[in-house]
Amino acid sequence: MLPIWPSLDLTILAASASSRLDADWSSFQYVDVPIPAPKKGELLIKLEATGLNPIDWKIQKGVIRPFLPPKFPFIPAVDVAGEIVSVGPGVNDFTTGDKVVSMLSTSSGGGLAEYAVAPIKTTVKRPPGISAENAAALPLAGLTALQAVRDSAGVKLDGSGKEINLLITAASGGVGHYAVQIAKLGRAHVTATCGARNVSLIKELGADEVLDYKTPEGAALKSPSGRKYDAVIHCTSNIPWTIFQPNLSPNGKVIDLTPNFMSLATTFVKKLTLSRQQIVPLLVSGNSKDLALMVNLVNEGKVKTIIDSKYPLEKAADAWAKSIDGHATGKIVVTFGE
Repeated sequence: MLPIWPSLDLTILAASASSRLDADWSSFQYVDVPIPAPKKGELLIKLEATGLNPIDWKIQKGVIRPFLPPKFPFIPAVDVAGEIVSVGPGVNDFTTGDKVVSMLSTSSGGGLAEYAVAPIKTTVKRPPGISAENAAALPLAGLTALQAVRDSAGVKLDGSGKEINLLITAASGGVGHYAVQIAKLGRAHVTATCGARNVSLIKELGADEVLDYKTPEGAALKSPSGRKYDAVIHCTSNIPWTIFQPNLSPNGKVIDLTPNFMSLATTFVKKLTLSRQQIVPLLVSGNSKDLALMVNLVNEGKVKTIIDSKYPLEKAADAWAKSIDGHATGKIVVTFGE
């Protein structure tokens, strides 16, 4: 029996296999469902790899209800790479056989399946030099990092403009490890936080200063060189404004990627009081232009993807549990056999 609203259970369907997650996120059941058909402006992709993001299990957990999921059954995950097997009406820039990377609609999902329908507006061709796994890790995390660093923090990727002092929290995570590399393409001095085991990695990715978040200095977010931050790319949660505020420059801002009630309340108060220091929630815009830019940066070797672990579709439950655990270094990817 398929769960119906408002159950916390979800049924995850695949074109030839599907998974059912119970409220404890532990058990999967595989079933067959019809292969979807592309509509106008859509592509049907045979998937080779799917990248997981925290938003996937947050939807399943019910964090975003009643907005998502819109209905049951629901197929989670949105970051995919694969090969086009058919195109819908009005599609001219893609053809059968093209290797692509795409960000599916968050409301529709579809990534934990052997076939998925993707909109052309968030799909780009994948160069031969980028593996399916590296491509599937890229869309949501890469676009989030790009838009946070370039648009919200104001770092110019061509190296022009003034130097910006930037703090990136949870820098070894999916978004964070991209943000460090993107920021260093421009004139940014990057201070990053992560666990002790990842300090060397984040330095290798370009961070100027790295703090172990479990140390007193890391918990206080204080720059070892005494800098005040012009912007903070806040990739984690549960750090109060009182910790950020003394570390910000007079016009500094916190770009919050995981806003909650308290941070949104702080955002409102700061705007109401016309404070020069702000906390700004980030809403990611899925678009092919930015996705193509990220794909090109990876293809040119200017940005690299760190993959924490790979799981075949039949082990998707283990990938899901790993994502929920919250301590992956880089990205978790589900792969599909021939």
